[in-house]
Amino acid sequence: MEGRLAGRVAVITGAGSGIGRATARRFGAEGARVVAVDIDETSGRAAADEVGGGFLTCDVSSERDVAELFENVVTTYGRLDIAFNNAGISPPEDDSILTTGLDAWERVQRINLTSVYLCCKYAIPYMQRQGKGSIINTASFVALMGAATSQISYTASKGGVLAMTRELGVQFARDGIRVNALCPGPVATPMLMELFAKDPERAARRLVHIPMGRFAEPEEIASAVAFLASDDASFITASTFVVDGGLTGAYVTPL
Repeated sequence: MEGRLAGRVAVITGAGSGIGRATARRFGAEGARVVAVDIDETSGRAAADEVGGGFLTCDVSSERDVAELFENVVTTYGRLDIAFNNAGISPPEDDSILTTGLDAWERVQRINLTSVYLCCKYAIPYMQRQGKGSIINTASFVALMGAATSQISYTASKGGVLAMTRELGVQFARDGIRVNALCPGPVATPMLMELFAKDPERAARRLVHIPMGRFAEPEEIASAVAFLASDDASFITASTFVVDGGLTGAYVTPL
């Protein structure tokens, strides 16, 4: 039995670890031809090799790199069906607005928000030619809620991803292109675990707010991405797709 993504060409940025790596595996299992993209050649190539896919290195904050990325994909594979714009960072220098410097602010914005703008800008024309395509942009539950344990630039960048995704989903709906924002809750990725290992109190403060009482596994988020990429989500666009263990719906959580 063929998978839901059989024969489709899928580009995944930030494919070397976490949600990106898990999604590469899931897309591969669903039959897609995966192009793993990462600035880290070792981890990105490993993700590609694991699923028999291709690898391209790319600085997603560089317009030239991103334009060349999608041109190379279409030249090599003949089409572009899915773009999962997932690359992102959350450095420790991004903290309260009172302590976060402009350099840290701008670096996070470039990687988390400008990269999504660029990837959409250069993916959409290829999808328009086909009359069909699915774009999934990684936002976050922090785009929907406020936190006293602030990562101010990260939060702002994900809010920008959410608003931009909504606009693109509306603008290109009649071109057959679906654009959706994925809003994961806290996920047990290397990035988050490293952050929390340095500050266990911060981890405990966050975990108590999740009704399910745990962080998500990357594979659970990958399942949601695969759904949005597939024809099972054919009438879903411009959506805020929340996968957060009930966090954004909670007022008081179970003891």
